[in-house]
Amino acid sequence: MTISEQHRPEIVVGLVATPPDYPAQVVARLAAELADRLAEQVDPDVRWTVRAGWGELAPRRAGGVEALLDDLARRRADARWDVAICLTDLPLHTERVPLVAQTSARRRVAAVSLPALGLRQLRALRAAVPGLVSLLLTDASEERVPSAGRAPAELAGQVAAIHRVVGEADAGELGYVASRLAGRVRLLTGMVRANRPGRALLGLSKLLAGAFATAAFALTTSTIWEMGDALGGLRLTVIMLLGLTALVTWLIVAHDLWEKPGRETPAELARLFNLGTILTLSLAAAVSYLVLFAGTTLAAALLIDTSVLEQNLQRPVDLTDYLNLAWIISSLATVGGTIGSGLEDEDTVRAAAYGYHPEPGGWRDEKDA
Repeated sequence: MTISEQHRPEIVVGLVATPPDYPAQVVARLAAELADRLAEQVDPDVRWTVRAGWGELAPRRAGGVEALLDDLARRRADARWDVAICLTDLPLHTERVPLVAQTSARRRVAAVSLPALGLRQLRALRAAVPGLVSLLLTDASEERVPSAGRAPAELAGQVAAIHRVVGEADAGELGYVASRLAGRVRLLTGMVRANRPGRALLGLSKLLAGAFATAAFALTTSTIWEMGDALGGLRLTVIMLLGLTALVTWLIVAHDLWEKPGRETPAELARLFNLGTILTLSLAAAVSYLVLFAGTTLAAALLIDTSVLEQNLQRPVDLTDYLNLAWIISSLATVGGTIGSGLEDEDTVRAAAYGYHPEPGGWRDEKDA
């Protein structure tokens, strides 16, 4: 550190992830570049220090965002940070619309709901967090960064997820909310993004193995060939949807993934958790089905000679017949694979539940370092 850097005022910004799962990964990526962004966008004459960690914050407490900010303020005071910002995967609400962020200049803390940012969360955070830090450092009693304070409207204009600002601007108690319709769509897609459907897909390996075994057996049955030829596109679509619905329902019931309202989980939050779980599992099941369909089509083309299929169906065949055959077999095999899903590791399947948050390995809270 040079002599000039030693004489520059230092401001410590705390980034807290809650719960310590997906938000911790986002915090780690953002913390690596935040100091440079703060120097560029807020004040270059300040020595910015960013501390990353997770706190003892209850993400589903009935007190909602205010309880979250109170816990964060205590963490900020204990760690002697100048400001603290919490990134959470909790879908926050106010006035029956999604809440993107909430700031409290009095407590010098802010909370950001990652799902409310939609799919491009890190990009939105890069635009929002420097503005939030600037707002928190500038209040009625003390201007820490007098030349960099951003108006709430300016911050809202930089983040597409923010529709309008509510609260008391003079007191620094501001809420940034999304629109009622587009904001809810963005919230749901953001919840699926935060829930990482790829993790659920990789966790269903035994299901796919069971489905492929069922499909291989069905390929040798001429009755299935005739069913694929007789059923139209509409009926094949219905069978496919019934198979996927049965799979998702079985996963939720067999592994107790349904979130029930309670003292720590309000009814609205439980509904959002369940919807996030359903969407995540549905996406994972759909991708699994496409993989199964592609594999079955390839196997049918390799194993069933065109002349044999023509002799059985008593007419000329083409690629459409092989696709229809793979379609009906994949749908039936999905139901068969549902049984295999009961053999999956409990923790692996429970990771698809939105309210389930295992502590990640290899990511350490700096307060314990």
